[in-house]
Amino acid sequence: MKKNHLKLIIAAFIICSSLIIHSCGKEEDITSEIAVVGIAQDPNNFKGDVTSGQVVTLDPMKFYKLNGIVTVKNGGTLVIPAGTRIIATSGASSYVLVEQGGKIYANGTAGSPVLFTSETTVAGNWGGIVICGKAPINTGNTGSSEIGNLTYGGTETTDNSGSLNYVRIEYAGAEFTTSKKFNGLSLFGIGNETRVESVALLNNADDGIEIYGGTVNVLNIVSIGNTNHAFSYKDGWIGTATNIYTKRKADGTGNNGIKGINNATNPTASPQSSATIKNVTVIGGNDTGEANGILLSSGAQATIENVVISSWKTGINLQGDATVTYFNGQSKVKDILFNATNVTAKISATSTAGTSVTILANTYTEKPDATGAGNGILTPAWAVGWSGLQ
Repeated sequence: MKKNHLKLIIAAFIICSSLIIHSCGKEEDITSEIAVVGIAQDPNNFKGDVTSGQVVTLDPMKFYKLNGIVTVKNGGTLVIPAGTRIIATSGASSYVLVEQGGKIYANGTAGSPVLFTSETTVAGNWGGIVICGKAPINTGNTGSSEIGNLTYGGTETTDNSGSLNYVRIEYAGAEFTTSKKFNGLSLFGIGNETRVESVALLNNADDGIEIYGGTVNVLNIVSIGNTNHAFSYKDGWIGTATNIYTKRKADGTGNNGIKGINNATNPTASPQSSATIKNVTVIGGNDTGEANGILLSSGAQATIENVVISSWKTGINLQGDATVTYFNGQSKVKDILFNATNVTAKISATSTAGTSVTILANTYTEKPDATGAGNGILTPAWAVGWSGLQ
């Protein structure tokens, strides 16, 4: 086995013939050729490859120092049990990559989440998590991830890259090159058999979470204090986002709450970004940067329901002919509460040429008692504790 591979050390006190992991509401039996589940290499030097056929399981009783790149190769599986803490120490050189065909199972609990953090509490002190799948995108048959240059995309809508459940990702978003930054969590062409539930993205130096095409569904997402967008999607994402709670940095800087586009150069590219977005709270802070609660452009489509928008210059901003035509007068946006604080324009629309477009009366409906992510502008009950919020 190559020196840079994550080596399995047989632990005599752990005896089982297989590891049962919950994914997408079902049980998937992950069985190593070794009858005893092993624990990964020296926790003080956590890096290397999980190769095809390997099932590498971390020990939740230990702190792992992420001193480089962990790559889960095609056919490899990385298992991170509840309560595991991974602390990045090498800046932009510390990150986790999951290739097409590789799987990561980071399954925490509400009382014992999986934590990815940094040794210093400043945004951008390590890379982040990048996962690549085989689901469709609209920028070509396949693409190359901006971090790691991994292939992603394809034709498998039900592709499975594993699961993230009760996971907190903090202080990521390091600058990879002059023009590229990590997000806290980047999902490239992920299929809908992948489980992404109860994930918190806190104080990262770019987007909290960004979805690049694919068909993954996300549930119970917290995205707070990130320097760019809290939640963004592009390149033909077709999925649902349910229970989303976002807030700008404490000083009010950052960009949009939710940003969605279809394709930056071709607004009609297929598959069309078509999201179902419901039960959402987006909280701003001031008018710096792109100050939109929700910004949809370049052909993005969506059905939006039960949203609380507070402290944004513009509540919902529709940009470009394709997006405006899809929404204007079509009742795709309903049950919205625009909190009076600092929302100067509830909804606006501009053509591709930049001309203001009149919003038709039945474009959206308001609901004064909309609950958003569950508790108005307050922390929803489902996010308390594990996400770092009280």
